[in-house]
Amino acid sequence: MTTSDPCKKFACKLQQCLKDNIYQPSRCEAVIEEIRQCCIAHAAVSVVCDGIDISKPYEHNTVDYKKAQK
Repeated sequence: MTTSDPCKKFACKLQQCLKDNIYQPSRCEAVIEEIRQCCIAHAAVSVVCDGIDISKPYEHNTVDYKKAQK
């Protein structure tokens, strides 16, 4: 019997957020932090957590083009 990934729901939520926000990570910071918090608790058993840095909060370095145009 396989168990479901405890952080998968957050990964799906992030994909939807990025899609809804024209792939601007700066608009999905709350969801990214939810994934990070899940990975802090479940990194040993979650495939979603591979490659996620849990040592510090997420900081984006992208420009939100709509904010930059103002």
